[in-house]
Amino acid sequence: MSETKNSRFPIYAVIFTVAFKLLFLLTHYIQEDAFITWRVAQNLLDYGVIGFNGETKISASTTHLYVFVSYFFNLIFGKEHFIVPILLFNSILFTIGTLFLSHLVLKKGWQKAVFIFLIGILPPAIKISILGMEYGILFFLEMALLYYGFNKGKKWAFIFLPALIMFTRIDTVIFLGIAFLVDLFWNKKIRWSYVFGGVLGVSVTMAFNWLYFGELVNNTITAKKLLYEQAFTFQQSLHYFLVSFGNFWGMLKVPGEFNPVTIIVLIFELLCFIYLVRQRQSRNYFLWIIFVFGWTKQIIFISQKSLFDWYYWVPQLLLFVPVVIFVLEQKEKRKLWLSLLIIFYILPMFAFQTIHSIATGNGEWNYRRTIGIFLNQYEKDKNQWILLEPAGYVPYFSGLKTIDEVGLVDKQIQAEIKKDKANYWINTVKTRKPKYLLSYKNLYEGNTADAFYYQTHYRLLKEFRVKDHLKSDNKILEKIYKLKPSGTDYNLYIRID
Repeated sequence: MSETKNSRFPIYAVIFTVAFKLLFLLTHYIQEDAFITWRVAQNLLDYGVIGFNGETKISASTTHLYVFVSYFFNLIFGKEHFIVPILLFNSILFTIGTLFLSHLVLKKGWQKAVFIFLIGILPPAIKISILGMEYGILFFLEMALLYYGFNKGKKWAFIFLPALIMFTRIDTVIFLGIAFLVDLFWNKKIRWSYVFGGVLGVSVTMAFNWLYFGELVNNTITAKKLLYEQAFTFQQSLHYFLVSFGNFWGMLKVPGEFNPVTIIVLIFELLCFIYLVRQRQSRNYFLWIIFVFGWTKQIIFISQKSLFDWYYWVPQLLLFVPVVIFVLEQKEKRKLWLSLLIIFYILPMFAFQTIHSIATGNGEWNYRRTIGIFLNQYEKDKNQWILLEPAGYVPYFSGLKTIDEVGLVDKQIQAEIKKDKANYWINTVKTRKPKYLLSYKNLYEGNTADAFYYQTHYRLLKEFRVKDHLKSDNKILEKIYKLKPSGTDYNLYIRID
């Protein structure tokens, strides 16, 4: 009877962890990019087209699978009520993923239960669960592949899961490739069903892109590469890597170019990993997969100057897994080790994420969303265009057709970037003549031809300031808002001719 109860502990932990993280829904911290995906899903619902601006096809979202999932949630719950259900869905899938992972690296039920909860309340886990992006689904699929494929040997997992993983994000080829190489090195043979699944995944994703959008890779990748790519010397690249390393490798960002917390945690992760793999247990196979993947993806993305937090969420968690295992399996003074881990790392990280979520949720939901709501009420003609950056909250809540600075949701601006990168913004304004401009700059400033053009053709309609959204009836919330003001000041202009 006790063994049965013990075996149920992980399931109870999944339920408790999901319920516990529901508290973060109150912060309204939803990532900007989630609203890009959700608008694409609603565009599919309204126009039958995967796009952002009506009947124009464009892969504006980085994920295809999550677009279709979001489409069904919109269809079932309606546009007004789908957000909470889909966030709950993401959290459940992610936490089930941690359950799969616990089965691969731990034996005792209580250890798995504690593992699920501790991993689940770390900052990347909270963000994966609550911020509305595709990483909950992705983590679930990747851990399901390890559990049902490489652990249980199920052929269906080797064939179908790689295709779903690739269809979620194309950069998951890194995870699939690392798993293949570690498996090949470990077992000295090729799993042809997995190779077939990988080929199927690449083929399906690229075929879908080509047949539907006329491109091999998502437009989001092409747009970011076009705008952000710069020529760096080796020394500049190395400096950039070292500066970015501290705030993207670890879970905690600090001001400045040096992050001692990241260094300390990295050393401890390495030591725990080495200690565990020296024990020569069967789980080492999975420890090598997740650890090599974590290091590889972090290095690739930081070296490519990909400075978006969400690229690093899954690697950050997986690299920390050996630390939790090491502590849970201590035979002597385990309670002391566990207490030290919780007091000096888990709780501070949880507190940091709580404050960050509250402050950023205020900056996004209570501030940036209000810009979209204002435009939605002010402009009744939803065929009017707005030029802005980023393309999440404001386009979603305004309903206006959108040109974004990067070209994620509108390909035409990419032609302007190719022609004249330094002046593509003003050239787009002159060519496309959008009715609205939302800029974090004062477009009238300076005695230049561009400023004169804006003064002649556009009127300042409204100023939006972060400082106006730092007040609350709750004094604790107000202190948090002021401690970490989140958002950008914007000026909204309307065309007058």
